[in-house]
Formats: sequence, C-alpha cells, structure tokens
Amino acid sequence: MRIILSRKGFDSSAGGCPSPILPDGRLCSLPIPDDRSPITYSSVDFDGVNLGELLALLTGDGAWHGSGAHLDPDLRADALPRSPGWKPLLGQSGSAQGHLRNESVTVGDLFLFFGSFRPIQQAADGWRFIPDQMPRHVIWGWLQVGEILKVDELPSDAVAWARYHPHFAYGEDPSNTLYLATERLNLDQLAREFPGAGTFRSVDERLVLTAPESRLQTRWKLPAFFAPGAGREGLSFHRNRSRWTMEGNRCLLNSAFRGQEFVLDTAGCGLALDWLIDLLAAA
Repeated sequence: MRIILSRKGFDSSAGGCPSPILPDGRLCSLPIPDDRSPITYSSVDFDGVNLGELLALLTGDGAWHGSGAHLDPDLRADALPRSPGWKPLLGQSGSAQGHLRNESVTVGDLFLFFGSFRPIQQAADGWRFIPDQMPRHVIWGWLQVGEILKVDELPSDAVAWARYHPHFAYGEDPSNTLYLATERLNLDQLAREFPGAGTFRSVDERLVLTAPESRLQTRWKLPAFFAPGAGREGLSFHRNRSRWTMEGNRCLLNSAFRGQEFVLDTAGCGLALDWLIDLLAAA
C-alpha cells in the first residue's frame, strides 16, 4: 500500500491565508478558490458553519459568498445536498496526476490530506487569527482509493451523482482523473471499523506534521520510515537525504514548499500500519 500525503486547502498562495482551527478545536479546511467551479462558498456547510459567511467575517470581504469553491477532495456527506449514490471523491489532473501515475498509485492506496491551519478567535467585528499562533501543517482527512475513473472516458450518463464536482467543469484533459473512496477502510489489523474516507474533527498532536519546536511550518517531524534508507526510496519529492535529520525512530524533514502529492510505498513496513492505526484513533 502507498500513503499519499496530499496538500489541499487554503494557504498563502491559494486563498491567501491558512484554513482556520475554530475555538473548539475543529479543523475547518477551506477549499481553494476556483472560478470554474459551480459550487460557491456560501453553498458549502461545515458542521453548521457556512463557509461563505466564515470567510466574509475572517477576511472582511463579502465577495467570498458568491465566489467559486474547488470543493476537492469532497469528503463530508453534509457539506452539500447530495444525489443518490454519492460517495467521497478526489479529482486530480495535470502534473500532480502525472506524479501519482508515475508513482503507481492505485486501488487500495491511501490519501492523507494535509493543509496549512491556524487558530482563530472571535473579535468584535468577526473572526481573527490569533496573533501569537503560527500556521502549521496538519492532516485533516483521508481517502482510500476504491475506484479510479478518467473523466474524459466516462459515458455521459455515468456517475450522475458526481456531475456537480469541479473536475466535470474542465475542458478536455486526458489527465483529468477521479479517485472514488472505498466503502470501508481496508487496513489489516485495524481494531475499529472506519469509513473509506472522512475528516478528522479536531486538532490532535498526532495529526500535526510541523515539528512542535519549529517556527517554519514546512519543517516536519515524522516517523523514521518516511525517510530514504537501506532498501527504501522514502517519500517522493524528498528523496535527497540532505533534507532529513534522523532522531532515533523519528526524523526531521525540510519539506517541499510546493507540490501537491508526496507518495510513500509502505510495502513490508509494519511500522507504517501501526502509525496509521494510531493516527485514525484521532478521528
């Protein structure tokens, strides 16, 4: 099985700010802006919070209400009204999809979605980021691949429930790909049953990639099996060993500033399964 650390949501270049950690600890990943998307921020619900209203209060700009939102990955059933047959899904295209293809990502592999997050607090005129809290990279969701579809090869009547998705608003593109979630998460030795895709409700130290002592969110602390070593390539885009500093069974990584999909082949690594089980305990 491959683990794909997949960068998704607002940051300084896409959206202009981190996604918020709400005062009660909830991780609210904001989908990036997309003028071609038929979905607006005001149409997306996050656990009773309207994203258009949240962004207007956070930024002071009411234009977010009617702006297009690239709701992708789309993991929460209650985010939008749904057609029968809906299931969680992810779209990918271009060079990012080319990288997934080159890394042989396939059915059964597991996406872990991460993004930039920063705590917010209530202010007199809306929401504000807490000044002394730095942004951190945090894992906020997962999707195990159950089916892979090429959008341009689909018959016009196929997956009718998914036609709202932004990747159906694109022109012809042979790389345009959908990853549909499995019904249930299939991991050997998993003590509890989990859905094939979902989100982590609240921030938890197990979900934080940024090293706790770092002022730079791209300085990560990870289990040592993510690093390249004897008989293993390590995490894609990070196979230069000079990026890594080993600290026993943990390691520090100077992670890439850009790039969407970082792939790790976990074949023969039981420690990776143990880590995933511990991570899912935070769900």
